[in-house]
Amino acid sequence: MPLPYSRQTIGAAEVAAVAHAVGDALLTGGPTLARFEARLADTVGARFAIAVSSGTAALHVAYLAAGVGKGDRVLTAPLTFVATANAAVHCGADVAFADVDARGSLDPAAVARVENPAFVVPVHFAGHPAQLEAIAAAAPSAVVIEDACHALGATYRDRDGAWRRIGDCAHSAMAVFSFHAVKTITTGEGGAITTNDALLAGRCRRLRDHGLVRDATVMQAPDGPWAYELHEIGFNYRLTDIQAALGLVQLDRLVEMAAARTVIARRYTEAFADLPGVSLVAPAPDTRSSWHLVPVRVPATRRRAVYEALRAQGIGVQVHYTPVHLQPFYRRRGSAAGDCPVAETFYGEELSLPCFPGMTDDDVRRVVAALTAALAETPAPQDEIHAHHAC
Repeated sequence: MPLPYSRQTIGAAEVAAVAHAVGDALLTGGPTLARFEARLADTVGARFAIAVSSGTAALHVAYLAAGVGKGDRVLTAPLTFVATANAAVHCGADVAFADVDARGSLDPAAVARVENPAFVVPVHFAGHPAQLEAIAAAAPSAVVIEDACHALGATYRDRDGAWRRIGDCAHSAMAVFSFHAVKTITTGEGGAITTNDALLAGRCRRLRDHGLVRDATVMQAPDGPWAYELHEIGFNYRLTDIQAALGLVQLDRLVEMAAARTVIARRYTEAFADLPGVSLVAPAPDTRSSWHLVPVRVPATRRRAVYEALRAQGIGVQVHYTPVHLQPFYRRRGSAAGDCPVAETFYGEELSLPCFPGMTDDDVRRVVAALTAALAETPAPQDEIHAHHAC
């Protein structure tokens, strides 16, 4: 049977919640959305959460709310989905890329080498927390906006010894999440911004609703209780109450589903501990990953053959990601091969293995057996094996 690299985990409680929401008086802009936002803020430890229609919309709104505009330099990692960079381009910004560390997230040392970025966007690749404190210190004048689309439920220990939740914005202005079907929780499509700044939260709420102002105390000329004003152009990026109802149940199951992903990742880790030619990309010490992805590295000379062998057996391995700076659009804007050598090498070796709460022990063993067999067909050279075990 086909085994996807990920899929949603939906049960009877989610179906019942959505069915109930369909019968509510308000299908959008109602109390269910407000409850979902409050629950999400409480889950990550932030003051505010603003739900929107997708993770991409969340990035766009967060950038605009933070003041990203024409000519601003937005610095991010190349190992991410294109939306992280594209949303900044939509704001008129110039996107620059800094290299990654061995775990695929933005390298603070590479950030420090970039002159005066106005905004820095760390990506928590695979759900492994990026080095947020070090990144913020490397660009002290920049506004930090976390792309946490992989990382709901992830945590890290800060320099003071306190455990922090990704999304609590202890070391950033905002964090952005995605609730796409393959993410840790889903609303079908959907996303959110979290922040501790009331002004940023208010601007995010306006921008997701066309930019409309409905508060009479800040209107320029309100002419009745029905009035609204347009002070800046926004977008229709609203999340429906139907989606929020699904999200509320999914949030109730976040700990359960994150734990299931962790168990699967642990089984992969144990299986590959002594397997020549493969190394699992593990989170850093003093962090706990949400394991959106289970990335492994195999010799670049074998990666395509291994990918095709597993795909032929119905195992939906993926590659995350083609470095964004190598995409034709960004090459035309000045990026080039060799700009981010660590990311480029990482990409050439990376495979993402299936990982989702519905996977069984037999599913994991099937993936391990298939990967082991594929690697054995043409053993990697010894120097490649040694390089991988050093990762």
